[in-house]
Amino acid sequence: MKIPESELIINSDGSVFHLHIKPEELSDTIVMFGDPGRVKMFIPLFEKIDAQGQSREFAFATGWYHGKRITALSHGIGPDNIDIVATELDALANVDFRTREIKPEHKRLTIVRVGTCGAIQPEIPLGSFILSHISVGCDGVMNWYGGRDTYALADFEAAFKKAVHWNKHLPDPYFVRNSERLIKLFEPVTVKGMTVSAVGFYGPQGRVVRQDLAMPNMIDDFEKFEFDGYKITNFEMESSALAGMAARLGHDAITVCCAIAHRYLKDANTDYKPRVEELVKLVMDKLTE
Repeated sequence: MKIPESELIINSDGSVFHLHIKPEELSDTIVMFGDPGRVKMFIPLFEKIDAQGQSREFAFATGWYHGKRITALSHGIGPDNIDIVATELDALANVDFRTREIKPEHKRLTIVRVGTCGAIQPEIPLGSFILSHISVGCDGVMNWYGGRDTYALADFEAAFKKAVHWNKHLPDPYFVRNSERLIKLFEPVTVKGMTVSAVGFYGPQGRVVRQDLAMPNMIDDFEKFEFDGYKITNFEMESSALAGMAARLGHDAITVCCAIAHRYLKDANTDYKPRVEELVKLVMDKLTE
């Protein structure tokens, strides 16, 4: 089936609409960040660069690290951006841009998102590297796609909604298990995480500045929630959409974050960049073992 031009926009130079990446410029292994500045930080690590560019918040560079071809890509802030990025990455890998048809052989991408987060559990210290074994979508992105219940963890969802007194006006949360292969790869050097992805930074993560909250006890309820040996460990804004899109499209994806704020202890570290650089190097080394 030919994909119409309105559904998948390809730029005149042969690159995909938002990311401005051409199929031959994308590696099968992708390391993603929210901040375009982190891609610039990444570039000196490459031994050789094949391609690079930027459009809006989407910066990329594809090069070689320890003999492995890797794409570094920034995705901007929020799960809505992940909907764009994951769809376009999959199209670059699995759609023939010349014929606009799905390729007969599926290509499985490896996607690691490196981010920052706020820890929830009191025993997790600032600076910890938290690996999202399970991602919790409070954003609603995957509810727009068919087959959502085939990969979502229904028992987790039911227990969570009951335990935290889920507000009826909010989208149904979804729980998605991240790539088992990548969990095994990063598990020895990280904290086991069940990560909540919020649709915003303030109210959706339980922050109060000048507005009250629809779920005023959210942080306490999230901290106390436990199911099947998992506790909610951290807040961020992208892992659930990435895990859901990867599960739906047949890719290996995971999120690993450096805890730069502590929501339970109400503490934060603004001088976190050296620790994030450490995490980036760790991810790169594990991917090229």
